[in-house]
Amino acid sequence: MGNTKSSALSKELLEELKSNTKYSEAELCTWYQSFLKECPSGKISKEQFEGIYASFFPGADPTAYARHVFRSFDTNADGTLDFKEYIVALHLTSGGKTLQKLEWAFALYDVDGNGTISKNEIQEIVRSIFNMIPADDQKHLPDDENTPEKRAEKIWAFFGKKENGNGFRTDAAHPRREATLTHVCFSADKISEGEFIQGVMDNKDILRLIQYDEPQKIKDKLKEKKH
Repeated sequence: MGNTKSSALSKELLEELKSNTKYSEAELCTWYQSFLKECPSGKISKEQFEGIYASFFPGADPTAYARHVFRSFDTNADGTLDFKEYIVALHLTSGGKTLQKLEWAFALYDVDGNGTISKNEIQEIVRSIFNMIPADDQKHLPDDENTPEKRAEKIWAFFGKKENGNGFRTDAAHPRREATLTHVCFSADKISEGEFIQGVMDNKDILRLIQYDEPQKIKDKLKEKKH
């Protein structure tokens, strides 16, 4: 994917990354040089990726979350990330367009890659997120989401498995409303990609619950690495 071993980005890859991420040409070129310095082969291993995340969160344990993020971006499943995969990962985990980000979030939660999300998979990812939240910050979370179990239950309840027996979903935010028809297929114990994306787009609070997003902290850390 691109001329990852060259000392300069190929024009094609540079244009592709500029078009599909929020990063400028100057930022991409600077990060590419840093990437090659850290990874002369043009590839980053899972262990190196985990090390990068650890530098972002020195007071926490991001290992499990980093491992899941790595899996979701290792598109060819070769156990490494090239520069393109790495930049796309940074872009989507610290910003990105809504639909792109939701497609990635679904892939993150779909731990076994079977095209649906189970309650156990939600619990696994949420636990990894909590490992990155300092204990003092956890104390200030709302009572119904201040543990991994509570947050996972809140997410699951929304996606809700609140069917009326006919394959329709009752509006969780307005339970007195008539159940509305939807083109998404619902299952009592699985969340499909369409259901996941539509659900989050309908309720922005769920986006907050399913992610751990500190873009400014990551951005500041990347700036430090340039100097």
